[in-house]
Amino acid sequence: MSPNAAPIVRVVVTGSECTGKSTLTDMLAKYYGVPYVEEYLRKYFVEHDGELTLEDALPIAKGQLEAELAVEAKRPPFLLCDTNMLSSVVYNKYYYKNNPEWIETTMDERVYTLYVLCGIDIPWEDDGQRDRPLERGRMQKLFKKELENRCVSFVEVQGTRQERLTCAVAAIDAVLFGRC
Repeated sequence: MSPNAAPIVRVVVTGSECTGKSTLTDMLAKYYGVPYVEEYLRKYFVEHDGELTLEDALPIAKGQLEAELAVEAKRPPFLLCDTNMLSSVVYNKYYYKNNPEWIETTMDERVYTLYVLCGIDIPWEDDGQRDRPLERGRMQKLFKKELENRCVSFVEVQGTRQERLTCAVAAIDAVLFGRC
């Protein structure tokens, strides 16, 4: 990036499992006409027959970052991500009580402009990857705490798909165009 170039705006849709992240990300991508970064973990999970350990944390985080960099290389008006390494951080701490230093360092170095935290007010659906329907409230609190501890900008969205989209668009427009 040249010294005069503005930093890329990075928007991440995040939250506990089964909170509508992928659906909202797809809706936002269509609304703004931008490509988006898909959640790398889904592909990785299938390739590894759903058996994950802490040793998988780095390949998952690196795969997510590579996916982000690939979309960034297309020079979209802003980067839209269906999750990012924050999910790795939260889940690694939850499942393994540890998080690799590389992930922490990379998260500290890489600036994300806005997080859209999807609420747990929609029904949980089993998709073969989700495993903790009764833990969504606890996990959601961990996501929110991680966002607060990192002092990053985030907006919480709830309600119908349209209500979530409207709220997310307002927050993204405020970042992109400086309006509230």
